[in-house]
Amino acid sequence: MNLYILRHASAGTSRANPLIDVKRPLDKEGKQQCILVGNHLNALKVHFDLVVSSPLKRALQTASLVGTETGYDGKILVSESLSPGATVAAFEKLLMEIAKYENILIVGHNPNLPLFLGSIISASRINIRLRKGAIARIDCTRRPGTLHWLVDPRILRGVYASVTRSSRRKTSRK
Repeated sequence: MNLYILRHASAGTSRANPLIDVKRPLDKEGKQQCILVGNHLNALKVHFDLVVSSPLKRALQTASLVGTETGYDGKILVSESLSPGATVAAFEKLLMEIAKYENILIVGHNPNLPLFLGSIISASRINIRLRKGAIARIDCTRRPGTLHWLVDPRILRGVYASVTRSSRRKTSRK
């Protein structure tokens, strides 16, 4: 099983009231981050068998935009196991339930998503920093899983900006 763990994209500043914060949508930068992540996954020829998301609006929007960008046409599975207050035990239970799929995209939040990632690749439950819009690929064939890569949207922005410029070397014309 290849697990792609994606922290939801930028959604502005969090709200003090949790009832309002649940409905906070992605901002303009967040939508651009989703397109960058989708383009990156397309370049790697990644296709998802299943997309699982937290029930919060910003995570669902991220899952939908990245899924659409990569050609995923199935239904997004919404799971409380990915909500901000979820535990590692609930996440492990979710992994057992979806283990029959080959390529899975999981979209969630800080502070628990980096802990979930750490629990998959290490028995000591390390914490890995995931910025908004960051995505990691983990091979879960054996435990502990193997982290193949972790990409930040700032890196993708830099890569795609340099690709669109001329690829010829700059030479002086004296």
